[in-house]
This record gives sequence, C-alpha cells and structure tokens, in this order.
Amino acid sequence: MAVTITTRSSPTDIPALHENLVAHRILAARGVRSSSELDYSLGALPSPDALPDIERAVDRLLLAREAEDQVLIVGDYDCDGATSTALMMLALRAFGFTQLDYFVPNRFDFGYGLSPAVVNIAKERQTDLIVTVDNGVASVEGVRHASQLGIDVVVTDHHLPPEQLPEPVALVNPNLEGSHFCSKNLAGVGVAFFVLLALRARLRKLDDPGAEFKLAELLDLVAIGTVADMVPLDAVNRALVEQGLRRIRHRSTRPGILALLKVAGRTPEQMTTQDIGFFIGPRLNAAGRMQDISVGIECLMGDDEHSMALAGELDSLNQQRRSVEKSMTDTASIQLEHASRDAVDVASRFGVCLYEKDWHQGIIGILAGRLKEKFHRPVVVFTADEDDLIKGSARSIPGVHIRDVLQRLLTQYEIPIVKFGGHAMAAGLTMPKEALSAFSLAFDQEIERMLNGQLPQKQWLSDGELEIADLSLQQALLLERLAPWGTAFEAPIFHGEFHLLKMNEVGTGHARLSVLPIIAGEIVDVAPLECIAFNQFDGIPESDSLLLVYSLAVNRYKNRQRMQFQVHYITSALNECATLTTDSA
Repeated sequence: MAVTITTRSSPTDIPALHENLVAHRILAARGVRSSSELDYSLGALPSPDALPDIERAVDRLLLAREAEDQVLIVGDYDCDGATSTALMMLALRAFGFTQLDYFVPNRFDFGYGLSPAVVNIAKERQTDLIVTVDNGVASVEGVRHASQLGIDVVVTDHHLPPEQLPEPVALVNPNLEGSHFCSKNLAGVGVAFFVLLALRARLRKLDDPGAEFKLAELLDLVAIGTVADMVPLDAVNRALVEQGLRRIRHRSTRPGILALLKVAGRTPEQMTTQDIGFFIGPRLNAAGRMQDISVGIECLMGDDEHSMALAGELDSLNQQRRSVEKSMTDTASIQLEHASRDAVDVASRFGVCLYEKDWHQGIIGILAGRLKEKFHRPVVVFTADEDDLIKGSARSIPGVHIRDVLQRLLTQYEIPIVKFGGHAMAAGLTMPKEALSAFSLAFDQEIERMLNGQLPQKQWLSDGELEIADLSLQQALLLERLAPWGTAFEAPIFHGEFHLLKMNEVGTGHARLSVLPIIAGEIVDVAPLECIAFNQFDGIPESDSLLLVYSLAVNRYKNRQRMQFQVHYITSALNECATLTTDSA
C-alpha cells in the first residue's frame, strides 16, 4: 500500500507557546495559539450558562428534588454512556435526590436510545422524570410517548442533531443550532458534567447544603468517558481529562477505576489517555457489547470489595470479546481473500462492505475499525438483525464523513435504509438484507465521488525530523508533560532515516531494534537508539537503511527511565511507495 508521510505545518507568526522549540512547534501545529489554551486548571473551565436549555433543565431537576419525584437516568451502552450514568447517579445523590434509579437499554433487546419501549419500562417503575445521558437528541418518538404517559424528559446529549428534534422539557446539547457554548466537542459525560455544574451553581445561590459536594471528585469518570468516546480533545476537553487523570494518579479516584487498573495490570501513578483507550475503555465497553453495561456502571459506582469482583467480571467479558473478535476477523479475512481472487481487490475499492449473518452485533463496530486501520478505507460491517433486516456498523477515514455518506445513500441513491445515525468517523444503520448489493455498490461510488476519484492512501502526519540533541530522555519526558494527547490533539510522532545495527523478536511478533541516525546520507556515530515495534517483526524489510515513523517514549523499568522509540511504521529508506510531503496549510 502506498504511504504518505506529511510533515505538519507550524505557523511562525504566533507568540512562543513553550521555551522548548520542538514543543512550541508541536503545539502550534495542533492549532494552539495562546498559552491560555494550555491552562488545564478547574478555573479555566467555561461556565455552563451558554448551553441550550440549561436553565430549564436545572429548573426541572430542582422541582424533582423538592417534590421527591421518581427520577430515572436513561443512559447508553458504551463507555461514555456508562460513565455518564454513574456520574449523574452519584452527583444527584450527593445533591440530595432520594428517588433515583437508572436504566440502560440492552443493545440486543432495545437498541439505542430513548425508545417508546424504554419509556414503557420507565412507566412501570412509576417514573416522573426521565433524564437522558449520552442519548436522546434523536428520540422523537420516545419523548412523545413519554409526554403522552405524563412523564417529563430532560435530554442531555452530545450527538449531532437530526432534522427533526424531540420536544422534551429541556434539550441540552452543545451541537444544537444557535448554541453559544464554546465547545462543540463534549462527550456525553462532558455534557452531563456541565449540567451538574449548573445545578450546583443554583444550589449555591439557594444556600443549599447539597452545594457543598465537590463535583471535581467525579472528574475521573469524565476523563474516562471523554477519552473512550474519542471526541476531539479541544481546550475544554483537555482540561476535563487532565483534571481527571490527576485524580487517578493520586489514587483520589473511584474504587472501581482502581480495580479496573488492577485487573489490567496497570499502575495509577503513570495513568495516561493511552491507558484509558487500551485498558479501561475496552473493559467497560465489553459489558455493553457482550452482556449488559450495568455491570460496568455498578463497578464504577461500587465500593472496594464489590468493585473488585465486578472488575474481574468485566475482565472476563473482555477476554470473551477478544475471542469472538478474533473469530470474526478470521472470517472477514477469508471473505476478502475470496473477493481478491474474484478480481475485487480491496486496493482497487474506495469502500469495504462485509456481511456475515452470525457475526456478533456487539463486535461489528470493532471489526469495522480494525479493517479501516488495516486497509485505510471506509468500512461497513453487517450482521443479521430481525425480520429480514441487517444491522451495520461503519468506520471512516479523514476526508469521508460517514454519516453524510449514509444520508446521501438514502436520499440520492434511494437505498432503503430504515434508520441510521452517527458522526464523521463512525455510524450505525439498519436496512433490509435484500438491499446489501445495491448498498455496497452505492457506498463505493459515493466515496469515490467524495474523494474526487483518488483512491485513499495511508497518511502519517509527522512533526518532522528531530535534531540529534532532541533524541533524548529529557525531550521524551518534556513531551509527556504536554499531555493529555488524544483525538484531534494527537501525540507527537516524528520520522527520519536510520541505520539498522541489530534486530530481534520479543514476545510474539514484536521487534526490538537498535539504530543510528542518518543525517544527509551519513551515519552519525552516537550511542545506539533503542526501538520497539509492536506487531511488526514479520514486516520489517531486509535493509540496513530504514525510514521510521516513531514516537519518543519513556521506558520505565525497576525505577530506571530511558528513552526509546516506539515505532509505528517501518520501511526501507529506498521504498518508492513511501512519499514524503509537507503540509501546505
């Protein structure tokens, strides 16, 4: 596959963001224009007052507390939904709400969101007020049904709004048209947090004892949900995440989070966004994918002993998820091999569509993501649903807004999609199985149109080549301190040419390399640089001169720290399929 390594452009006309020139360049290339954007203190967080309907939401919540209404939190079955639900439950209890419960629709029985069926459950529980977290903006029928049954609804959500909006008592979403809130990138747990901030501010005005509760104690939940949902880490989200990570590192965190870290073999003191993405998020998500997300919610809300048992259950569910995922990946590989033999090679296609009736509905999104990463193509993975319908999960690449693709397939290509939703990089849909062939063809054609006929190429966005003096432990530690890194504020990566001294396999399929830098065609005689390349041993070219795309990492072992490269991509320096460019933006 052709690969492009593009050096990010960095504006030269902005004030110094950091005394270290490499750090300044990295921050400027990510859109930071003022050092104030690097203030991650609690005082830097914006007021919630600019959120749509925030006053109406607070009014109804206060009325519910005063009247001792039965309040039901309705969440979502992913990590953002789990942390949002736990956050709202814990905070409202601390604020003095006594009639409080939660319900998260099981993806297999109810599907996503506040549906009429979920409202019926609420009615059976004698609910007076439903508060949604991480869902609700598209729940037109559910909100209408609740109103007919005499149940009020407050929606808190972050998803992009559809053309037709529900009509609840309050609809709090920073992405609504006319919203003046400074961030459009909050996760569901972030929206819930700002609603709670507004509620506490009102309680303070009333000199209410509930206002003494420190919401900062729950920022660990906000950090986990925000990172796991892969929303862009703008300045607001970075502040939320950094504050939450600090609590975890100091062990001032929920027992359930400490328990999850323990079963994952991680230490809180070194907690990063990567740990959330690779160890915490997958275990919480496994509950929603394989069984019921309430296991994860109870783990987050529970005490030490209870949380440890639930963390073990989540770890077991995650192992089951990995086993099912491997089986599905093997089946997908066979399908793609057959397609290649039939002259329908992935390399010649703009999009990839796969279907297998026995694939697990909770895992198809992961499989779509894996295939997207492998082939650098938008991918939709389908499995059987009920009543001759199929359910699909889509993942996309930069430059292809996958929700817009589905919208055009429905309206312009007349594909009979029953329902769909999502955002730029991920979406879900349901449609008749008989429409699969037409969908696959239209999907490929629409992506080709969006990309102007240019087949997608894997692109690495690099922060350039480093000077010899910057290949150091001090530089690696400094870059760590610029965190948190994440979506749209990616951790810095660099590229360069290096001479291979030696290489050996570690573990299964991982490579440890020792290299020397090559500058202007000459090997530089310095202390050898150690590298680790995960899952790349079999793909390393037989060449002494290598082109590496890498991060500066800190290897910590037995109280020792040393710098090492974490290699993301490796090829021969003579590989003509690897193109070096500079971002002209």
